[in-house]
Amino acid sequence: MLSQGLAPKYSGRCRNLSKEESFRKIEKGESFVIRFKIPAQELEFNDLIRGKIRFNSGLFGDIIVAKGLREPLYNFAVAIDDYEMQISHVIRGEDHLSNTPKQMLMREALGFEHPKYAHLPLILAPDRSKLSKRYLETSLSDYKRQGYLPEAINNFLALLGWHPENDREIFSQEEIIKEFDLKRVQKAGAVFNIEKLEWLNAQYIKKTDSKELVKKLTDFIPSEWQKDKAFISKMIEAEKERIKKLTDFKELAGFFFELPEYDGELLKWQEQSFEKTASNLKTLSNLLESVEENNFSKNILESIIMPIAETIGRGESLWPLRAALSGQKASPGPFEILEILGKTESLKRINIAINKII
Repeated sequence: MLSQGLAPKYSGRCRNLSKEESFRKIEKGESFVIRFKIPAQELEFNDLIRGKIRFNSGLFGDIIVAKGLREPLYNFAVAIDDYEMQISHVIRGEDHLSNTPKQMLMREALGFEHPKYAHLPLILAPDRSKLSKRYLETSLSDYKRQGYLPEAINNFLALLGWHPENDREIFSQEEIIKEFDLKRVQKAGAVFNIEKLEWLNAQYIKKTDSKELVKKLTDFIPSEWQKDKAFISKMIEAEKERIKKLTDFKELAGFFFELPEYDGELLKWQEQSFEKTASNLKTLSNLLESVEENNFSKNILESIIMPIAETIGRGESLWPLRAALSGQKASPGPFEILEILGKTESLKRINIAINKII
C-alpha cells in the first residue's frame, strides 16, 4: 500500500475468524490484539470550528482497540471515558481530527450519543513548521523560571488562534472567559510569536503594583536586595517601563546596588568634548550640593536642574548626568535615579565620573 502512495491499514487477514477459532489460537499462545470491525461507510459530523467534515471509514481498516483483555488503547479508552465523564464538548488539536470518526463509530456501537467536536489549530513555529521541543521549552514551569507572569501566559495562549471582535489584546482571565467564542477561532495554524509574549508580559508588569512586584521578584533577585522593601519598590517603579521579564530586573537594576563600570566615552553627549562634559557635570554637582537631603526627590530636583539644563543644553547636561549615575546607555531618567540613590551616593558617582575624564 505504501508503494501505491496509500496509508497503511489492516489487511483483514483474521477479520472473519470465528470466536471459537480465535480463542483456540489464544490458548495455543499465539500473540493477538483485539480489533474493532469497522463498516465501510461515509461519516459526517459538524465541527464547531471547521464546519462539516466527511470521512470514508473504509480507509481506516479494522483498528486495534486493545493489546489484550486488560490493555485497552487510546481510541477505545477515550470513547468510554468521555461517556463516563459525561463530556458534552470534545475540544482538542486538529492533529486528533482523524481519531474522531473512529471514536464516533465506537460510540455508535456502544449506543452512546455523540458529543460536540471542535478541533483547534496547531501552534506553529515562526517558519510555520509544527512546534517542537527543539525550538522552544514547552513546560509552563520553564516560562515561570524565565520570569513570565501566569496572567500574561494565559492571555497569550488565549490569543493563539482566537481573535476577539475588536483589536483589543489585553484580557483578564475573567474577560477571556466572558469573550471567548469557538466561532472566532481560526482554522489555520497559530504561529507562536515569542516577541508577542514578551510584549504582553511587559504590559502586565507595568500594570502590576510595585509592592506586588517585589513579592513576584523574590526568586529572581539576591536576598540582600530584599532587605529594604521600600528601596526596591522605588527601583521597580523606575524600571517598570523597561522590564519585559522578571529575570530582566537584576541586570537592569544592578547599578543601584553596585558602582557601575563603564568607559569615559559613555559620558559624552554626541561630539561634546571631555572638557565640556566634565565642566557640565561639575556645574550640576555644585547645584546638587546645595540641595538638602530631605529635598532630594524627583519633582524638586527636576525643578532645580531643568532651568540650568535648558541653558547648557538638555543632551549636554542630562545625558552625562544619567550616565554618571547609572553607567548605562539606557536607564531610567536622571531625576528618578537621583531620588533613589540619595544625595551622598549621587554626588559620589558624579565625582567618580568627573575624575574619569579630566
